[in-house]
Amino acid sequence: MQMLNRDEIIKLIKEKPLHAGIAGVVILIVFILILTSLFGGGKQGKAAATAKAIKGPLRISIIENGTIQPKEKIIVKNEVEGNTSIIYIIDEGTIVKKGDLLVELDSSNLTTQKMNEETQLQNADAGFISARENLAVVENQAKSDVDKAQLAFEFAKQDLEKYKNGEYPNQEMQAKSKITLAEEEHKRAQEKYEWSKKLFNEKYLSQMELDADELAEKQKELNLKLAKNELDLLSKFTYTRQIKQLESDMSQAEMALERVTRKAKADVVQAEASLKAKEAELKQARDKLDKTIRQLEKTKIYSPADGQALYATSTERGPRFGSMTEPLSAGSSVRERQELIHLPTTAGFIAEVSIYESSLDKVRVGLTALITIDSIPGEQYRGRVTSLSPVADAMSSFMSPDLKLYPAVIELDNSENINQVRSGVSCKAEIIVEQYSDAIYVPVQAVIRVDNKPTVFIASGSSLKPRQVEIGLANNLNIHILKGLKEGETVSLTPPLAYATMTTEPEEIEILEGIENPPLNSSAAGTPTGPGGGNMGNMPMPSKDEMFKMSDADGDGRISQSEFMMGEEQFKKMDKNSDGFIDVSEFEIPAFNPNRANMPRTKEDFIKQGDKDGDGRISKSEFMGPEEFFGNMDINGDGFITLDEAPDPSSFGRGGAGGRGGMGGMPGGQGGNFGFPGGAR
Repeated sequence: MQMLNRDEIIKLIKEKPLHAGIAGVVILIVFILILTSLFGGGKQGKAAATAKAIKGPLRISIIENGTIQPKEKIIVKNEVEGNTSIIYIIDEGTIVKKGDLLVELDSSNLTTQKMNEETQLQNADAGFISARENLAVVENQAKSDVDKAQLAFEFAKQDLEKYKNGEYPNQEMQAKSKITLAEEEHKRAQEKYEWSKKLFNEKYLSQMELDADELAEKQKELNLKLAKNELDLLSKFTYTRQIKQLESDMSQAEMALERVTRKAKADVVQAEASLKAKEAELKQARDKLDKTIRQLEKTKIYSPADGQALYATSTERGPRFGSMTEPLSAGSSVRERQELIHLPTTAGFIAEVSIYESSLDKVRVGLTALITIDSIPGEQYRGRVTSLSPVADAMSSFMSPDLKLYPAVIELDNSENINQVRSGVSCKAEIIVEQYSDAIYVPVQAVIRVDNKPTVFIASGSSLKPRQVEIGLANNLNIHILKGLKEGETVSLTPPLAYATMTTEPEEIEILEGIENPPLNSSAAGTPTGPGGGNMGNMPMPSKDEMFKMSDADGDGRISQSEFMMGEEQFKKMDKNSDGFIDVSEFEIPAFNPNRANMPRTKEDFIKQGDKDGDGRISKSEFMGPEEFFGNMDINGDGFITLDEAPDPSSFGRGGAGGRGGMGGMPGGQGGNFGFPGGAR
């Protein structure tokens, strides 16, 4: 049986499309190809594909797709905060001089913001000046109030002192002098009255004159009593009351001075705080305006050096499907720190490739690589691996947790045709791991593991005879046979599945002397238990255009809902203009994880997915693959694949040495959960 190429696979899928409910149509077809290419001994007497062991030059290499990048470059980034739009960008590939305008970003929002911030700055400046003058007023008023209160306190103290040592002694002296004068007058009045009485008795004075002298004496006596009472009132009441009043006035003035002093300090502190706040607001407004002005200046990006302007989106790559960012153009939205332009600074180039996890043990720094570039047919460039990342690419792990890709860099040698190379173009890198000038090798699909030992099936007439072999490294097509085969011996390319699932050694297997099997974790252990463990090799994954053609059953250049194979919801997502059709610009390859999708995990799953009428078996009309595949599985030839005849996916090596993405392993390149002997081993 011949392996189908990509076009034949696409044709088969188009001729037998799955119903819309099965999202993993491509995976199932690949799975059928895997099964039938490796379970080929199902029916005795059927013609089987064979190949001869060849002795000759053998190259063990790893082929990966990549992108050409400048060896050294200046990266021009967007430094405008937030998201903004491009209003002008220089044509890609333009040779620029230092200072040439590369990109102009939309500055309308920043211009409006600048005007608002200029107004805010003016208000903040006015507020600062007002606060500064207010502080001066408050300080002046505070000093005046304190001085006034201080003066009142001093006056209160002086009033008390004046009364104690001045006014009161004077008042007391005056009161005492009044008493002395009153006593003298009273004494004279008494003496006169006594003489008047004598003169009256002698008839020298009249009764009236006597009465007048008596009245004068009584008046002088009364004046004396009043003078004494005034002194007593002054010393006992007026003095005490006045002293307490003056002491109280002094205390009140002292407390008023303290209050005024504290209030003055508080007013000054508040005015100072207000001034500082206004000063901070002014500084903040000035800083904001300065920042906005700088941001406005950054909306025009000039070339920092001479060189060729290349768009960053043209040179970056996604995990496996190229750039994950829309191409730059006028109107594109860009974020802060996004790379916009790359300016190569040297004439050298590198190739950026991603190495699958299963190939890490083969690749190392210093290996020679052959680079072919799609846009330069017929040219081949030589290079050398200069770096291999110790950690997996974060984006590939994010897009598919089971996919581990390790970035590697290959530096191209400077050759006479290196000037034809352009940055950002796609390339294919063949990393040469080993070369043998004289080696025996067979196609990788000819080797499976039986009882955990590498085994081939020797074609002898119409029968197949298993034989253990010792294997070395493998490339995408062939595997190196160290021992166990001779040049020209014929091996089957479709070894029987029944042997691959055996756990005990059958008696009919020919055991050859001198066979040493390397441990499973060594670099020579190319195939894990069962028909698994390697990679998908030359089993190509369809491109976006090929997937579109696969779905476009009537070939009219668009996909109707009846032709779409991935469900109504997915159809509506892709039909962006809602016209009922998906054109090639709307079509996308949906992300899926075969580990969790429709890959059958048991024989029962295989029957269930293919059994449309529910009778527990798969008829020829229900089978989704080529008729010859059906014949290989229909061991008893009754026209049905029953549970006993169905292949058992649980016997496949899961993970193993092949682990490139989870699609399983056809011979060679990129496999994973269903791995067969292949490229990475």
